[in-house]
Amino acid sequence: MIDPVISLAFSVYSNKGAYALLLGSGVSRASGIPTGWEVVLDLVSKIAKLEDAECEPDPAAWFRTKHGAEPDYSKLLDQIAKAPTERQQLLRSYFEPSDDERAQGLKLPGKAHRAIAQLVAGGYIRVILTTNFDRLIERALDEAGLTPTIISSSDQLAGALPLIHSGVTVVKLHGDYLDSRIKNTESELAGYDKVLDTLLDRIFDEYGLIISGWSGDWDVALRAAIERCPSRRFSTFWTTRSELSGKAKALADQRQAVVLKAKDADQMFEGLREKVLALEDLALPHPLSSRMAIATVKRYLVDATSRIRLRDLVHEETEKLFAEITTPTFGGSTQLQPTEEINKRVEKYQAFSEILLSIVITGCYWGADTSSTLWVNLLKRIANPSDVGGGLVYLIKLRRYPVLLLLYGGGLAAIAAGNYKLLAALLLEAKLKNNQEQDVPLCSKVYPMEVLENQLGQMLPGMDRRRTPLSDYLFDKLREPLREYLPRDEDYADTFDRFEYFLGLVHASIKQSELDGGWWGPVGCFIWRTSDFGQGHGIAHKIVAEIDAEGTEWPPLKAGLFGGSLEKAKLATNKFGIFLSKLPRY
Repeated sequence: MIDPVISLAFSVYSNKGAYALLLGSGVSRASGIPTGWEVVLDLVSKIAKLEDAECEPDPAAWFRTKHGAEPDYSKLLDQIAKAPTERQQLLRSYFEPSDDERAQGLKLPGKAHRAIAQLVAGGYIRVILTTNFDRLIERALDEAGLTPTIISSSDQLAGALPLIHSGVTVVKLHGDYLDSRIKNTESELAGYDKVLDTLLDRIFDEYGLIISGWSGDWDVALRAAIERCPSRRFSTFWTTRSELSGKAKALADQRQAVVLKAKDADQMFEGLREKVLALEDLALPHPLSSRMAIATVKRYLVDATSRIRLRDLVHEETEKLFAEITTPTFGGSTQLQPTEEINKRVEKYQAFSEILLSIVITGCYWGADTSSTLWVNLLKRIANPSDVGGGLVYLIKLRRYPVLLLLYGGGLAAIAAGNYKLLAALLLEAKLKNNQEQDVPLCSKVYPMEVLENQLGQMLPGMDRRRTPLSDYLFDKLREPLREYLPRDEDYADTFDRFEYFLGLVHASIKQSELDGGWWGPVGCFIWRTSDFGQGHGIAHKIVAEIDAEGTEWPPLKAGLFGGSLEKAKLATNKFGIFLSKLPRY
């Protein structure tokens, strides 16, 4: 029989955002957070000590006998600490860690909270219901760079956006520990406000449900909300440490829930996260797909009547890649440690871009000048992904890796074919929007150090000792896709160096940023294959020699680079050469 957790993973992966979580006290228990009733009993015990009374073994019964009332959370707080600030300070010790507790990892987000946050970051979970008063799930989401909508009272609910528009929403069914209105006693848990009941009716009707750490025994109103749900569009999964019984079993039977056995919430949610991420990896394109794409592009290029088919193929594959790279998975919030996060994202970007990269290389090598608009528009589309929110700067910059990969692939193919007119179009006509929403040439903002700083790039596999790590990484990754057109390694290295030199040179000529008498431009691994940094026998020397020998007949000039001006080309190579010559030698 298939493990129910595998079934759950398939359901969550295949139905992004369609499942809501219902989390009870068991999810936070491992972090050392007490339940609301445990807080009440502790307060009663302290009152008894101050009154020189013995309340054990049943503090609640002692309170009823002594004070003639139920030990109500709100009333106790009001009598013990009159001012809101005093109540907050009193409660902090129950829900916020002391220095010693922090050192022990107590009252901090646990493995379950962080695994949930990663599922949210991937777009798999968007609604979280919790009976807990603590803020561990909110803190875990914040650590992942996510800003949830928090609803912990009826007045907050009244002004909240509809779930479909609010990103991730955390509904704290029984309130927040800093609000004395939290629901804790049997009478308080017997019924909800009408507005909350309406929300629950909608959630339980429209979403699947994953229950963890909730017994179902005391929360009468919550249990009733689940029971009255008329339909089950998606499945219900209920995680438990032991067999369900009593009210919980009756509710699970009524909901036809799939019961999952797990040691605890940490084990369950970590396992779910790993299986969902594994399904992501298995969904990456099959390598044979790129071969078919190459053959199709070649066939369309030699047939003038297939121009529209070629455009449709390029458009379709461009939109597929665009859709993949604009999901929340590639947003600015981290799911793993930086090294793991960078490697996983680059690997996924590489896999998702594989087919389109093959199309671009083939088209830019074999295509005529008339097809340059097709490749320029492709780069422009991928260079300007839709906004998926803020987050960590290095992850936001890394979102340009796919367009960097395509720019390099197309540029190398264009140079290999001697098509400098296409190279000029790729570098200058493909535009992206900068922070001021102005269109700027691709070469001014898309280059290795801008996409991934060298210190971070050294986290890539095998790049820890490289001085231009992302450039070296691209050199390795693009070797096989270009082998058909550049079978000799020496020719490939020369073409790669030539492209990177032109990328830096054109960037420098646009920006003309003075630095020690030279113009700054991005450099790649070509600089380490140049013995004396631009003044010897490397690619910079070759370009200068070509200009001197060919003058106005130099192909890049005739293609329109540097405005077709020989003087401008000489000035740019001279200024860029000065910059290269002053780079530190290490």
